[in-house]
Amino acid sequence: MTLGALAEADAQFSALMEKISRERGFGCASYKEKCLRRRIAVRMRATGVHSYDAYASKLDHDEHEYDLLLDALTINVTKLFRNWDAFDKVARNVIPVIWQAQQERIRVWSAGCASGEEPYSLAILFHRHARAIREARRLSRVGIIASDIDRASLTAAARGAYQLQAFADTPDDIRREYFSANYPAEVIPEAKALVRFERRDLLRDGPPETGLQLIVCRNVIIYFDRVTQETLFERFHDALAPGGFLVLGKVETLLGPVRTRFTPVDARERIFRKL
Repeated sequence: MTLGALAEADAQFSALMEKISRERGFGCASYKEKCLRRRIAVRMRATGVHSYDAYASKLDHDEHEYDLLLDALTINVTKLFRNWDAFDKVARNVIPVIWQAQQERIRVWSAGCASGEEPYSLAILFHRHARAIREARRLSRVGIIASDIDRASLTAAARGAYQLQAFADTPDDIRREYFSANYPAEVIPEAKALVRFERRDLLRDGPPETGLQLIVCRNVIIYFDRVTQETLFERFHDALAPGGFLVLGKVETLLGPVRTRFTPVDARERIFRKL
């Protein structure tokens, strides 16, 4: 491709990003460009178009394709108890601490929850802990706010029913105790009752409230640029109560000045505590 052709493609890409941001409120500028280009290229191949301008025209006349594009850009890929080691450490080192603090309310935020696997996994961990120490009657004080930008994902999350592949990381005893027998397997009402779903743009809307005891945001931050990551970490810090916990994805880590305001609980599993 000639330099002129490259410049034209870049201009078309920039125009497409502005179009998506303007028409759908998706903050393209805060995402890593390489990630956006790769995911848009997948949709362009699927629709048989070969330029960003042609794809922009396609979006003007195909509402369904717009939805498919946004679904691709929001990266809704997850499993129940994804990376079991991290959830096991949360169960052992985080939930007992939060529970013993005797707060009137336990407030948790699952940020970027996709189709609900993460918040339901957390709900099950709280339920298991309460039952193990014979305090199941106090589960009503647990409130898990699960948010995502994708409406279709939130609709699926509210159903709380999952196919076999979602259970790849789920221990057998949890699968038997907390889900219906047949597929799609539905999470039991006692765990489902702990979770509330809402649409929330992580960039524009920020945290749902302050004084949170736990924020879990795994495999989301990595797709944003450095400046946006640092901004989000500052918001997470401000939303947490003193001594609150932050859990990130396996390949993510704290960046910027906020690093000095957290201490690692488990560096390997990216679990941090607010100082």
